[in-house]
Amino acid sequence: MLKSTGIIRRIDELGRIVIPKEIRRNLGIRDGENIEIFMENESIILKKYNRLESTQELATKLCNLIYNTFNYSIIITDREKVLSSSGMPEFINNLKINSEYLNIMENREIIIKENYEINVDNETLNGNFIFIPIISLNDSIGLVIMYNKEKLTNELALGKLISSIFNEKLDI
Repeated sequence: MLKSTGIIRRIDELGRIVIPKEIRRNLGIRDGENIEIFMENESIILKKYNRLESTQELATKLCNLIYNTFNYSIIITDREKVLSSSGMPEFINNLKINSEYLNIMENREIIIKENYEINVDNETLNGNFIFIPIISLNDSIGLVIMYNKEKLTNELALGKLISSIFNEKLDI
């Protein structure tokens, strides 16, 4: 069911409307981002377009492959939530991304945190983490997070490879 905002906007001579800043902020829509347009009966529905959402099946397959082959725990996110994970508690899937991870994405640098503690939904993960931003069309759109309770070995190389796979798939 659609929720009314009480906001009315006029369409200009070029067919444009302005989405109010508060609505954009509440939905996490940044300047320059794409919006997907749907029609339902006599309604127009605007949805924040998520390039990684169309690759969720790929994310799941890659996570499972990495975990089953190398026994490395992995998380793949978009800018809003966890898309897929393997070797991690099940509740992590679909968790919202907090500002710490958004900052890592925005800085576009690989971060390695050893002997680090993450609190997620009343559960603590202790160990070593690698955060690798996924960059597509010069935009930071997600993270590959590798996790190991023990010493990190080949996780960095595998994480870079997975990030590159998404970069190549989405830069079309």
